[in-house]
Amino acid sequence: MSVNISKVTVLSFDNQKITFDHFKGDVLLIVNVASKCGFTKQYEALQNLQDKYESKGFRVLGFPCNDFGNQEPGDLEQIKEFCAVSFGASFQLFQKVHAKGNTTEPFTTLNKVSPAGDVEWNFEKFLVNREGEAVARFKSSIEPNSLEITRSIEDLLT
Repeated sequence: MSVNISKVTVLSFDNQKITFDHFKGDVLLIVNVASKCGFTKQYEALQNLQDKYESKGFRVLGFPCNDFGNQEPGDLEQIKEFCAVSFGASFQLFQKVHAKGNTTEPFTTLNKVSPAGDVEWNFEKFLVNREGEAVARFKSSIEPNSLEITRSIEDLLT
C-alpha cells in the first residue's frame, strides 16, 4: 500500500516545522539513522546515492532515532559532526524521532506502508515518489547501493 506524506509535518535540524510538500517534485529516501549501530556504515552509501542522483531530483532525508538499543544517544550537533567526519555524510538531518511504539512523524504515517507495522531497526528505508507517495519500504539489511534500491530510485527519476 502506498501512503502520501505530502501533508505530514516534521521538525528540521534547526527545529523549524517543514511539511513534506516542501520536497514535492523530488524523489526521497527517508531513513531512520543511528550512529552506534551495525548498519551505521550505510551513512556512506546513503551519501553516495544522494551525490549520484541529486542533480536528477533525489534527496536522502535522515531522521535520527534512539528507539533501538539506545544506538543514537547523542544530541543533534554530535550526530551531524559524526556523520560528516566519519562518513562524509551531508544529507539533510532532522530532529530525533520515534519509529516504533509511540511513533512520531514521519514514521506514524510511513509505518502504514506495506508491509505495515513499526520500523524494526535502524536504517529502514522508505522510498517516496515525486508526488509524495511512499511507494517502497526496504529493511535495514538491504544496502542503500543494492540493485533493488538503485533500480527503484532510477525508475522514479525517469
